[in-house]
Amino acid sequence: MTDTQWRADENGGSPSADTADAATADPVVALEHEMIAVTRRFRRLIAERSRAVHPRLDPVCYPMLLMLRRADAVAMSDLLTELAIEKSTLTRRIDSAARLGLVERIPDPDDARARLVALDPGCRRKLDEILENETELWRGRLADWSAADIRELTALLQRLGESMD
Repeated sequence: MTDTQWRADENGGSPSADTADAATADPVVALEHEMIAVTRRFRRLIAERSRAVHPRLDPVCYPMLLMLRRADAVAMSDLLTELAIEKSTLTRRIDSAARLGLVERIPDPDDARARLVALDPGCRRKLDEILENETELWRGRLADWSAADIRELTALLQRLGESMD
C-alpha cells in the first residue's frame, strides 16, 4: 500500500474505501491500517494535552513529563532507558521543559556529582488534572464496551507491544 493510496479522513486517518477492501482481504494489512489511524489520533491527543500543560510545550516532551509524574525525581539514565532516546535529545527536552518552568534539575542525594529531574509542583497538578479528565473521556468512549472487552484489548495491545520490542 502506498502513501498515495491512503487518504486520511477528517476523523484522523481511516482508510479510504479503495484501501478498505484490500485491507479486509488480509488481516495484517487491516491491522496496519488501523494502527496508522490510531497513531494519528494519539498524536493529535498528545499535541492537545501538551498545549493544555503549556501552550509552548513541544509534544515530544509530553511522554517525559508523564514519566516524571510517576516519581518524585528521576535520574537521567532512567529517563534515557524508559524513553529510548539519545542523551543529547533528552538534554534538549529537559532544557525546553525547564525554560517553561515545568521541570527542574535537583541534586541527587546519593551522588553529589549527579542531578535528578523533577516536575514542578504546578506542572504535576496540571498533569493530574489533564489525566483525570482524559480518564473520564475514555470512560465515555468505552461506555458501551464490556469490562471483558476492555481487558482483552489491553492484553492484546500489551502482546503487540512486546512483539515490537
